[in-house]
Amino acid sequence: MEQLRIGVIFWFLSLSVIGQTTYLINDFSDVYKGKLIIDQGYEEEVFKKGTVIILEKLSEKEVVAISSEELTFSLNEEGEVETGVVSLPYGEQSIIISEDVNFDGVKDIVVMDGQYSCYHGPSYQVYLHREGQLIHSPSFTRLAQEYCGMFQTNNETKTIETMTKSGCCWHQFSQFEVVNNVPVPIEVVEEEYQYLYHITRTKTWRGGRAIEKTERRMNKEGVAIEVLMSFRLFKNQKKVLLFASEGRLNYVLLKSEGELVEFSFPADNLIDAGRFTIDASKSKLIFKNKEAIYEIYEKRKQDKVMAVGIYVYVNGKKYHLSGDLSTLQGAMQGVSSEKLVNVDG
Repeated sequence: MEQLRIGVIFWFLSLSVIGQTTYLINDFSDVYKGKLIIDQGYEEEVFKKGTVIILEKLSEKEVVAISSEELTFSLNEEGEVETGVVSLPYGEQSIIISEDVNFDGVKDIVVMDGQYSCYHGPSYQVYLHREGQLIHSPSFTRLAQEYCGMFQTNNETKTIETMTKSGCCWHQFSQFEVVNNVPVPIEVVEEEYQYLYHITRTKTWRGGRAIEKTERRMNKEGVAIEVLMSFRLFKNQKKVLLFASEGRLNYVLLKSEGELVEFSFPADNLIDAGRFTIDASKSKLIFKNKEAIYEIYEKRKQDKVMAVGIYVYVNGKKYHLSGDLSTLQGAMQGVSSEKLVNVDG
């Protein structure tokens, strides 16, 4: 009897008509039902050629029809097409999703149209349920096309979240609010790894005005560095760090708390041509950029370091940044003893 029951279910749900396989989908909405038609020869393919149709349950009126070369879907144990599955950002995402995307209390309909989102991921057409009918939304559809798969809704904050990426080293996370049935960005966060540094760029909108902020941190994952000398400045406890990586010397000034980079030389990438000069006494390390000349010094008496710090020359003026000797680790001799391709002297 159990085998007979399953056979009857499959007979209703999977009908062969003129070489096509048709699935009836009834469980995603009280108002609408669906029909999935797979072209002959694509039944066993991962990406299936076919058509998704949305109909009104009462009138049987066809309200949406989307044909695609690349549809994907899963069947449950009863042989029914699974709907409403949204595992973000890279997990399984259903061919039909019924969800209130504009937070008006009424569920809308989202229909897969292929694999056009990032990295050949699933993409969707979005239809808002307004005034008793489905109305296509170009603005919501863009969120389901230009990012990675279907977007995520947060009913508590009434916001929408998207993610996209490029390779291993660049990710973007965006948050939107809905204004007059249109998603409007309120925050975009970009995270980028540039070998030595992890860079976070944040853009937020407050009162119609965009505020941008950039933060850099040391990239400690998978990057080998050798700290040659470090100390903190007396006045503000910012940390001066000289380190070698891939045969190059780097200078970093870290903010007093955490690992936020306030200034670095050379710039963010490994191939930057910034050079250092160490004097004959091996007690001064000099570098310059467009804004200033920097001189890191170390004063010694016999073999003992008596003082450390930095002189900064800007527009003919000299500024002294005294170092806290009690925080000194390493020495200038460590810099001079290394064979570093961007150090002269």
